[in-house]
Amino acid sequence: MNTETRDRIATATTLLFVPGNRPDRFAKAASSGADLVILDLEDAVALADKDEARAAADRWLADGNQAIVRINAPGTPWSAADVAMAARHGCPVIVPKAEDAATLADLVALSGARCGLIALVETALGVERAYEVCRAPGVVRAAFGNVDLSAQLGTAPDDHTALAYARSRLVVASAAAGIAPPVDGVTTALRDLDALRTDIGHARRLGFTAKLCIHPAQLPGAARGFAPSPEEVRWAASVLAAGDSATAIDGHMIDRPVLLRAERILAAAAETPAAP
Repeated sequence: MNTETRDRIATATTLLFVPGNRPDRFAKAASSGADLVILDLEDAVALADKDEARAAADRWLADGNQAIVRINAPGTPWSAADVAMAARHGCPVIVPKAEDAATLADLVALSGARCGLIALVETALGVERAYEVCRAPGVVRAAFGNVDLSAQLGTAPDDHTALAYARSRLVVASAAAGIAPPVDGVTTALRDLDALRTDIGHARRLGFTAKLCIHPAQLPGAARGFAPSPEEVRWAASVLAAGDSATAIDGHMIDRPVLLRAERILAAAAETPAAP
């Protein structure tokens, strides 16, 4: 995987799923404005359609289009063929049920190290092993699978309190492993923009910097939600304008970590596309 692809994965804010067995939707997804498109060969595809979905993704990528592929989980009958297909195109993959560093290393070897990995942490074991997963060979970024994890835990997928520990553990593990901040899970209410806004606000406070989206209607809200607010930009600009010698602004202490945070905010604001 080249540096450009790695950087695109690390800095993406919106990642849009499209079912792998719906090639009629691929072009629409690619033109939706999502930072990254995910061709989903796993949950969105019925068992009888797995081979058809892989073939459709293969054709799309062979035509020169770019995407990420969510493979079927390691150990399933389709996983190896999914990885081989992605490797032919040097295509990054999302690995569902990521919970074992050795398995992730095996996937890298199987792909000939051509496929960067997004580790989708969506099991209790994956949460408990989050650091090992995030530092496994080939892992560029982690993502949070709130729907699958909540099913295992017996909670609702939109229950922020029930999943706060898992989310925070993934944020901390990503930082400890030295990879990009993780991608938050889906908001299942497709067109409920208030629910989307609430979910993003919660995830952003915990340290997530991106969102898995399941409908194009969610993309604008996700992009705005993870962009620095005007107030944050003004604060960051005032901090940096004060210079390294400043010790306080508006009654708040200024030291090196605060300066670094201000720099990150202004860098993120510079990368945010202007509103139409």
